[in-house]
Amino acid sequence: MKHEVEIAVKPKEIKDNDLIVRMACDKAGITIDTIDDWEINKQSIDARGRQIVYRLKITLYIGEERQLPVSIKEAFSVHAKSKTALIIGAGPAGYFAALQLLKQGIRPILLERGKDVQARRRDLKAIQQDARVNPHSNYCFGEGGAGTYSDGKLYTRSHKRGNIQEILEILVEHGAKTDILKDAHPHIGSNKLPGIIANLRKTIEEYGGEIHFDAFVTDFMISNNNLEGVIDAQGKQYKADATILATGHSARDIFRLLDEKQIEIEAKPFAIGVRIEHPQSEIDHIQYRQRQREENLPASSYRVVTQVDDVGVFSFCMCPGGLIVPAATAPGEIVVNGMSLSRRDSPYANSGFVTAIDNSTINQLGYRGKLANLQFQEAVEQAMFQNGDGSQQAPALRMTDFTQSRLSSDLNASSYIPGLYPAPLYDILPQVISDRLSRGMEAIGRKMKGFYTREANVVGVESRTSSPVRIPRDPQTLMHPLHGLFPCGEGAGYAGGILSAAMDGQRVADAVAVYYSA
Repeated sequence: MKHEVEIAVKPKEIKDNDLIVRMACDKAGITIDTIDDWEINKQSIDARGRQIVYRLKITLYIGEERQLPVSIKEAFSVHAKSKTALIIGAGPAGYFAALQLLKQGIRPILLERGKDVQARRRDLKAIQQDARVNPHSNYCFGEGGAGTYSDGKLYTRSHKRGNIQEILEILVEHGAKTDILKDAHPHIGSNKLPGIIANLRKTIEEYGGEIHFDAFVTDFMISNNNLEGVIDAQGKQYKADATILATGHSARDIFRLLDEKQIEIEAKPFAIGVRIEHPQSEIDHIQYRQRQREENLPASSYRVVTQVDDVGVFSFCMCPGGLIVPAATAPGEIVVNGMSLSRRDSPYANSGFVTAIDNSTINQLGYRGKLANLQFQEAVEQAMFQNGDGSQQAPALRMTDFTQSRLSSDLNASSYIPGLYPAPLYDILPQVISDRLSRGMEAIGRKMKGFYTREANVVGVESRTSSPVRIPRDPQTLMHPLHGLFPCGEGAGYAGGILSAAMDGQRVADAVAVYYSA
């Protein structure tokens, strides 16, 4: 028998398991000596009242014990003669597609243009400190994808797309803390996720999968509308009857290759804007009414949205206690993103602050065709690269100066290692975007007192929110009109974040299994 109850505890009590189980038993009307096991299923912070509390959903077990997750490895059934499938991209979509293929008895062969998580670190250091951008190994490209070194947030609203719990359990099996199974907004941290990604790789290889790094795909082998395989930059050919394309939202060369090959793609709306950085103490004061957080409270976060001329303006990828990092994938461009380490203990809080851009707006700005949105995105990023010294210094303004179209005389301290310099972001961005963002900041400031402040920096440009291209696929078979091609994940336009990309990888792998069994 199971009893499910909800209780609230103070932050100072959240680590007192004896107290928590006593409170849960009291709420259920049973005594502690009658239970055999218990667990916290969900945990969230409620800061709406005068007293901040943790709200817990707890299951008490009587006459039975909780069921532990079954290892994913028990479902693998591949052997040397198994059919193979290619996977292009070793991000969450690619790796979880590979694991699902192993469950289906299909041997995955993964091709990743970048390096493994450990070797990738050197290229991140190079872009941070020396402004050297490796177009194949950076914050967007490499093992684990863009999420590996930009936070590891595991929150999604795409609950109907797959089994979120299964994804989380697989991550725990490969080294993540069990906290992610219960937290309302689970988070791993950019210092912890690389080890988990490496463990996923070991599992894939242990059970017969292949993973090839520095394998940049430069061509497709097509015959009679069938995709027979791909060719990498070294001229090596890889063949299979099915290819899962999971290259991420920044693979512009792949999008251009698809267009050159007349493989169907389409322009996709996305969002673009800036990254806002506040002192974390300011956000804590807004959310907790505390400038010095009490014990056991994490760095506070926010999620905001408003409408400007009936168009959404909203926060994106909020990183409490985080850092701003350079996310360019080619020389001559400035792109910023956010990340947090597992402890979220930086003195800064940052978030993307973006506005939706549809295809008609892009056309009005002078861009046409299937790659119009990509070309616009690229042009804005290149316009940000104007400091003159070739560095990854980013243009920035104090928030109040940005909204008043005024150049800042100085800037606030920042977590951004390459550095910031005052620049007229209100002019560098297209007017339609800077106007929406300015009005959006002021509107949020009226609702969230303290958000709109000169103590916050506005940094350009936050442009890699999602793919500017969609690779179409049949809603039932998940296959592209090009036979044997299965578009997948963020880069294909079907996901937005680690969890949704992982779930899409699983779905596409299952579709490949159906395709092979037909």
